[in-house]
This record gives sequence, C-alpha cells and structure tokens, in this order.
Amino acid sequence: MTDREDQHREDGTTVRREVLGDTHVDRAVAGTTPFTADFQDLVTRYAWSEIWTRPGLDRRSRSMITLTALVAGGHWEELAMHVRAAVRNGLSVDEIGEVLLQTAVYCSVPSANRAFAIAQEVLSEEGLV
Repeated sequence: MTDREDQHREDGTTVRREVLGDTHVDRAVAGTTPFTADFQDLVTRYAWSEIWTRPGLDRRSRSMITLTALVAGGHWEELAMHVRAAVRNGLSVDEIGEVLLQTAVYCSVPSANRAFAIAQEVLSEEGLV
C-alpha cells in the first residue's frame, strides 16, 4: 500500500467511526474474513474517506442523501444503521421524518412506509420517540 492509501484508510476509519459509531465499526472489523477484507478496505478508503470527507457537503446533507438513496434502492438492511448515523450527524427526528416523507413522492409510498417503520423502531430504541 502507498502512503496515500494508508492515509485514506486512516481518515476513512476515523470518519466511519464518527458517523456509524465504534460498536458498528468494531463489529464489521471483527467480522472481516480473508474473503471480505478487500471489500472492507474499499468501503473504508473510498466511501468513508474519498466521499464523506469531501468539503462540498456537510455530514447532515450527506446523511439526508444517504437515507434517500437507501430508500430508493430498497436497502432496508442498511437503513437502520444510517438512521442512527443521521442522528449522530445532527439531524432531528423531525428532519428524518421530512426526508422520509419526501421519499414517498419520489421513491414510492410503499418504500416510504417501510422506511418509516424502520426509522420508528430505531428512534424508539434510541429513546428519541
């Protein structure tokens, strides 16, 4: 690995921990196998370093976009994690609701319905609703 790749890995790990929390990242790292190691490295260096550290958008905006993209793609297994991340990035419960409400128009009412159910569960677990 080059010094630049090492720096991206370090920066990506820092941002990933700040956004998703130590518990999630520790679990992901512990579950890494020789088969998944390259993928974990790619996610850390590119998603969390190259993208999430760019100056063009703040983390709140990135969280809103991520929530919308996950709903649009039907990636329910990732949505709960990113609802928690959105709270960690400063979105209020009301703002998360507004993002999900907007997805009803652009992604579909059934998708928003599923997203609201997942978000409700997460926000309840966090003691926020």
